[in-house]
Amino acid sequence: MLVLWDPQRFQAVVDDDTWEEELLEDEDIAGHIQAGSLVPLNIGADGAFGVLVRSGTAATPAMLTGRETDHHLVASQPYLFVSRGRALVSGIEHVSADVPDGVLEHRVPAGPCTVVVHLIDWQAEADSQDKNGQPLPGALPDFVVLINPAQPGQETFRTAVNTFDPPDS
Repeated sequence: MLVLWDPQRFQAVVDDDTWEEELLEDEDIAGHIQAGSLVPLNIGADGAFGVLVRSGTAATPAMLTGRETDHHLVASQPYLFVSRGRALVSGIEHVSADVPDGVLEHRVPAGPCTVVVHLIDWQAEADSQDKNGQPLPGALPDFVVLINPAQPGQETFRTAVNTFDPPDS
């Protein structure tokens, strides 16, 4: 599972035992989601996914581009992320006090933010992949994560470990 997380909130995670105490079970993860320290990018499948994080301000909120909108599949309900100025994106196994190399880092406004995760059908865009189905340079990502300051009075946030509701039967 990919997650967006606040590195300062996981300073107690220093080895396998402390990681398991904090993040092994779904109810542990849900507690961190409710606290605003972690947002799942979880579609219930493993894989290598492209992620783009974009943050905005109250005056200029982060939004999808036209290309992203054209290939948009689904958006999550807003998650709470209480920012201290930065957000990391990695596999959940990398969440710890010692941030490994290769983790995506993004500066975000400090304070309570809303995070909406968008799933993009990048493969539907013409000329986005090579003959082996791999993304070409400039291809859209699998996920676009938009982070914006929370609106005053916003009190309801998604707390589910699965980022998206299942499709209607």
